[in-house]
Amino acid sequence: MKKSFVALLAVVLMAGCATVDTKDETRGWTVERIYATAREELDGGNYQRSLKLYETLQARFPYGRYAQQALMDEAYTHYKDAEPELAIASANRFIRLYPSHPNLDYMYYLKGLVYFNEDSSWMSRLSGQDMSERDPKAARESYQAFQELVARFPQSQYSADATEKMVRLINALGASEVHVARYYMKRGAWLAAINRAQTVVKEYANTGHNEEALAIIVVAYEQLGMKDMAADARRVLQLNFPQSNYLQTPWQVREQSWWKFWG
Repeated sequence: MKKSFVALLAVVLMAGCATVDTKDETRGWTVERIYATAREELDGGNYQRSLKLYETLQARFPYGRYAQQALMDEAYTHYKDAEPELAIASANRFIRLYPSHPNLDYMYYLKGLVYFNEDSSWMSRLSGQDMSERDPKAARESYQAFQELVARFPQSQYSADATEKMVRLINALGASEVHVARYYMKRGAWLAAINRAQTVVKEYANTGHNEEALAIIVVAYEQLGMKDMAADARRVLQLNFPQSNYLQTPWQVREQSWWKFWG
């Protein structure tokens, strides 16, 4: 009876090994073959299959150029597969493990791109939001990644595009602050509106939103009864934008479309 049990156990174990061998088609593959196949799957849009192969490669061959390239490709594959958090995690891991890699600039560029393209998510498409109306956290993260790329690798092939995107991002961040200030103006939250508008003046002075931000400060201070502060803000507005429509009296201002938008 004991011999029969041992024989049965051996058969089960052999069957289990056969199952593992059948499922793991990469058993015995060289690092070159695993990488080439993973790349083919990536190019063919088979992202999950590609990711599994990259993970297999890094597990079996954790050192050398193929492991490094596999981690880079893994980050890009997550990006293509609409998995931004995983893409960022892979890029950060690469930056941490290989701080002197010749392609480190690409990892910073990819990070910036992941955050930059966050507005292409299904939620943004459904809501119809533009970049200035979204949570600015992703825009700030994108800007920081591009900024580090340009600062550390000014000669990088990605620096020109990163610089162009930084301009768009900083404009969007300024517009975002104005958008929030408008929101507070609509609700009569005058102090909150002032704080947001002052952020525009201090941090996003060259984004084209200063004129409206200063006008918001003027009107909000007037609504608070802080006449001296309103007058100071009005002088700054007049000095920088002498032809501004916002320099009309409050009663005239109320007839303007921008006041109707706030009110």
